[in-house]
Amino acid sequence: MTSSPTPPPAPSGPPASHRPLRRLTARGRDEMHRVASPLELFFDLCFVVAIAQAGAQLVHAMAEGHAGEGILNYAMIFFAIWWAWMNFTWFASAYDNDDALYRVVTLVQIAGVLVLAAGVSRAFEEHEFLVVWLGYLIMRLAMSAQWLRVARSSRGGERTMALRYAGGVLLCLVGWLGLVVLPEGARPWVFLVMAPLEMAVPLVAEKAHATSWHPHHIAERYGLFTIIVLGETIAAATIAVKSGVDENEALGDLLPIAAGGLLIIFAAWWIYFVVPIHGHLRSNRQSFLWGYGHYLIFASAAAIGAGLEVAVEQAVGKAHISTLAASAAVTLPTALFLLTVWALHSRFYKVGIAQQLVLPSTALLVIVCTFLGDWAVFAAGLVSALAVATGTTLTARMSARERGASGEHATTPAA
Repeated sequence: MTSSPTPPPAPSGPPASHRPLRRLTARGRDEMHRVASPLELFFDLCFVVAIAQAGAQLVHAMAEGHAGEGILNYAMIFFAIWWAWMNFTWFASAYDNDDALYRVVTLVQIAGVLVLAAGVSRAFEEHEFLVVWLGYLIMRLAMSAQWLRVARSSRGGERTMALRYAGGVLLCLVGWLGLVVLPEGARPWVFLVMAPLEMAVPLVAEKAHATSWHPHHIAERYGLFTIIVLGETIAAATIAVKSGVDENEALGDLLPIAAGGLLIIFAAWWIYFVVPIHGHLRSNRQSFLWGYGHYLIFASAAAIGAGLEVAVEQAVGKAHISTLAASAAVTLPTALFLLTVWALHSRFYKVGIAQQLVLPSTALLVIVCTFLGDWAVFAAGLVSALAVATGTTLTARMSARERGASGEHATTPAA
């Protein structure tokens, strides 16, 4: 799919807060030095508050032996958070003019996610989604307002695209109301119907006219959010270990979990950032698959932290589940993270069957670690670290061969 013509970068001028309201027109895809703005970073941090709430409720559900119900609720809540974040991220990459109205509408979206976060516990414990829906309503109405502003500032195919976005967002809000008004047994079906419909809106809206998102900017935004989610994972695991040590003095039981969890998170960071993914984002077809697939990357990364909390609670006798179940709470999301990162972008930079097999094989070994009892998390951490070391070694050897053959320095990604 080809991209639409893009205008030159906007001229420099006074700070946005001192500028009059301007037309919300497309930015250039070839802008130099396009980076995340302070408003976008603030946006990400506020969204992680909701992710932390979802993770905490997932821990509680799994520790009480309600893993299936907890995972379903987590998937539904996380979808709402991720979808609103992703829609804003791609919109901002194409249309961020940083004037006062744009900032105010973005702050309204932040308020919406905080309302959603306030309703997470009731959604998990009482299956009451009214507050979650209200938070989502605020976020999506603000997003629709942004698209209507684009439609007002544009014409032709771009105006049609913006109106399709705004209309699709509003129609989907009506569908999501089913989570509030329908019986509890019907709500999972509402999710199964509405999630694909939501994801179809960009595909339909941009069928004839594509937005001018910036590949470097999008890659950076996703990378920064991954860092924030991994940081939240470390914070959650640290609090769990501290609580266990303070109350039970079970340092010997907790040390392998803490060490293994740290190795998993370090390896996750290394593996995600080892490849320059912006070069792969050349069309809407590639970018949609990559962007949508990050639902699994973000959700699994956050779930690793929840799993580590569950493992700690099981080790100190707070969780009413088996060691096998507690281990699986860590190893399964870790394996999903590794497989998804490989499928979405790492595999495009691998050379040879050995490099291609590193991450899939690691994911399989991490799952096998589930059955190692009290040392399962530590073993999974060692396997993850070994994957990084193996990838680095294979890259070094290939680089040496290429330098020997061409006399030039090779730069193949490491893991």
